[in-house]
Amino acid sequence: MEAPKRVAVGLGTCGMAAGAREVYTAFQSQLTRSRAEASLGQAGCIGLCYRETVVDVYEGSTKRSYGNVTPDMVPRIVQEDLVDGEPVEEWLVAEDDFLRGQKRIVLRNCGVIDPERIDDYLERKGYQALQKVLTEPSPVEVISLIKESGVREREGEGFPVGLKWEHAANAPGEKKYIICSAGEGDPGSFINRGIIEGDPHEIIEGMAIAAYAIGADEGIIYCPVEYPLTIRRLRSALDQAHERGFLGQGILGTRFSFDAHVWEGAGAFVCREETALIASIEGRRPMPDVRSPLSATSGLWGKPTYVSNAETFANIAWIILNGARAYAEMGTEASKGTKVFALTGKVVRSGLVEVAMGTTLKKIVFEIGGGIRESGQFKAVLVGGATGGFLPEHLLDTPVDYDALAGSGATIGPGGIVVADESICMVDLAKFFVSFALKESRGERTPCPNGTGRMLEILTRITEGGGEEKDLETLEGLAKEVKASSLSALGQAFQNPVLSTLRYFRDDYREHVVSKHCLAATCPKLTLFVIDEKVCTGCGVCKRACPSGAISGKKREPYSIDRVSCTRCGMCESACELDAILKI
Repeated sequence: MEAPKRVAVGLGTCGMAAGAREVYTAFQSQLTRSRAEASLGQAGCIGLCYRETVVDVYEGSTKRSYGNVTPDMVPRIVQEDLVDGEPVEEWLVAEDDFLRGQKRIVLRNCGVIDPERIDDYLERKGYQALQKVLTEPSPVEVISLIKESGVREREGEGFPVGLKWEHAANAPGEKKYIICSAGEGDPGSFINRGIIEGDPHEIIEGMAIAAYAIGADEGIIYCPVEYPLTIRRLRSALDQAHERGFLGQGILGTRFSFDAHVWEGAGAFVCREETALIASIEGRRPMPDVRSPLSATSGLWGKPTYVSNAETFANIAWIILNGARAYAEMGTEASKGTKVFALTGKVVRSGLVEVAMGTTLKKIVFEIGGGIRESGQFKAVLVGGATGGFLPEHLLDTPVDYDALAGSGATIGPGGIVVADESICMVDLAKFFVSFALKESRGERTPCPNGTGRMLEILTRITEGGGEEKDLETLEGLAKEVKASSLSALGQAFQNPVLSTLRYFRDDYREHVVSKHCLAATCPKLTLFVIDEKVCTGCGVCKRACPSGAISGKKREPYSIDRVSCTRCGMCESACELDAILKI
């Protein structure tokens, strides 16, 4: 007897933004009216954010994926695929193009299971790692295994997880905490959100194992209020885990007790720093405290606390089940295992990507990501988000590991990779990240906000045509000074975008300050407008729209723009329906 077909709609945040709810409703209606023998369910994001809404059709052990699905496509999929047994070939997604070259440990269940059904997780060896540690190794042996695997925390500078667990375990005190940061707060990064929305139980299991290892009995998942779906799925998963005996008192009939709950907090970038995160939970202003001792010995409410992000916890169960050696064999000598990246920007295939540590940026951008969108030319790649650095084309062979990236002026950070093409102005981009850093560092101690504010003033002047060559030296000096004297690790790292653009794209700055011109034509006051004589019909629309009278010409003949009179307001470009106005 043939197995019934199953339909799964990708209902992650990215899918819902693309209309996945409406697609799901359309399938409900169509399946009810049709003769199709198929069940309907949901899944998280498999990582193909560029093809959302994604719909998977399972038939026995085979799976077909449809991309960019809209409600009006549903009747045809139901009739031809589910009823007639003939897939709609032109709508199928070649997942292998995106997944080839990836090594999925953290994302192994994302886009595959229903994140709101614990049974789906259990069918894929869920909670077996927790059962194993509660029946076999002692806490000391678990910590030794984690140390042997070489797993490092999946943000910041990648501190060894096993060492932190050891510090917390050896810290005196009966009350200890586990804290999981589920947010990002970083432009271009959505890793923790994607993992939890696709597989919340692997986070809970990882936290429970960490709690067993260090002797904690309470866990807190700090989730930004801006992540409503993440919060809902976390709470549903926690309830189900509690009902099945994987959380609570005497877990699985042992003497180990551990419970966890969700804490809805601010989505502030500064809460990536663990002392700021702890301050927020305690009801204080989230601000890094350099005077505090290690959280492992004195964290939440002064008690020993292990703090890390969702991706870090998502590695733990896999290591326990597959062994430290299997994990350590992936990656590089100093950076073991895999890393999830949020690949965005001017790239063909954007989404969540998981690769072995040591994979080159070129492979991520051009093989997995499919290269530059719309046949554009690669210019730079930002690795590490707001605390990372921009790298040029000649550094695309740089492997993604903590040490190699640090040497090039970038960081892994929260795992954001943003690709820029030649339409992007590096000076304007640096200004954006400095503005972001200033906003996020408000309330911190000087010199971070003061120095960053001064840097923003200089960058603004440069992008508006008032820059001088000496500003480049001043800007670089300020960035280095703030990096060296900032009282928090985030404040130090906030300078990386500026320092990296000055290091690798100094010609872009010089074009702004010497030639008073923006090569990317994105800085309005440094952009020249010209009329394409081959396209212009002399209709006069642009002339009538120009507030400065800079456009002249005869009717039915190509017009021209006087560069001296032109205020570069862009009104002519907006008015022209023939796209005859060019920016250079």
